[in-house]
Amino acid sequence: MAGVLLLSAADVRAVFDLPAAIASQREAFAALGRGRARLAPRVLLDGPDGEIAFSYVSRLPGAGAVAKFGSVTPGNAARGLPTVAALVTVQDPVDGRPVAIIEGEAVTTPRTSAASAVAADHLAVRGASRLAVVGCGVQGRAHVRAMALVRPLTEVAMTCRHPDTCTVASELARDLEMPVESVASARDAVRGAQIVVTATTSAEPVVLGSWLEPGCTVVSVGSFAPDRAEVDGEVLARAAAVVVDDVGTALEQAGPVVAAVRAGDLDPGRVRPLGPVVAGLAAGRGSDDEIVFYNSVGLGVQDAAAASVIVERARAAGAGTPVDL
Repeated sequence: MAGVLLLSAADVRAVFDLPAAIASQREAFAALGRGRARLAPRVLLDGPDGEIAFSYVSRLPGAGAVAKFGSVTPGNAARGLPTVAALVTVQDPVDGRPVAIIEGEAVTTPRTSAASAVAADHLAVRGASRLAVVGCGVQGRAHVRAMALVRPLTEVAMTCRHPDTCTVASELARDLEMPVESVASARDAVRGAQIVVTATTSAEPVVLGSWLEPGCTVVSVGSFAPDRAEVDGEVLARAAAVVVDDVGTALEQAGPVVAAVRAGDLDPGRVRPLGPVVAGLAAGRGSDDEIVFYNSVGLGVQDAAAASVIVERARAAGAGTPVDL
């Protein structure tokens, strides 16, 4: 079989910039909201030391099936390796043959932060200018850049496990030419924030509901499995809206949602999908004073939308390496 396009991380980064990623995620969630996307159940397989292997399969209108297999390995941070490793495969929409094999981390990082930006664009107050990010890893950094494209940020506070030695805030401040401060604790970061992003792999809450001010939107991207809970139950209790990327998946796999439902503190009927909001079929928030919580576990349609753009742009740019399988 000939003509399968092999795309490295460098190839992906060369053709898939952040504006393109955000546009792809708007398309993914709008299609999901209108019932035009096909989404298979997400598979999670736990392993030692908090490791999780995952697999997604999905399809968007006019595109072939896209599958992603990978892992989240928290211990990789100490090894100097990326926490997330994955491969994305794309099939032809007509004959089903493999079209491309893509290095998955380069897809996952921008599509995850881009999807959060799309969520914030529909859920956060319009003039939100103060952002807090808990976690200074790959996703924490990517989320600062993505949020800056959808809201008029003037203040960013970041915190991580080693705030005294972390240089991420100063690097982002230089690159984005805006104030980005490293603070000592998550509570300090969250104080006064209108958007709070948690980008960790924590099994214990790193943000508490008692810290939040009216009008705050909390975006959790690390609570992607039942044993991950970056926020406490009070965040969900105070939230006027609990929004997720997919309701069925979240009720089984989004840690804070699973815990709140199990404890009887959250009616599953209150959990709302993001797709209809992006599609313009439902409102994001009722007023500027409401607290809104968004939990992202990650969906295959996000990878399908991103992969479609990446393959199209790579072909146009002559990027990647055709291989025979």
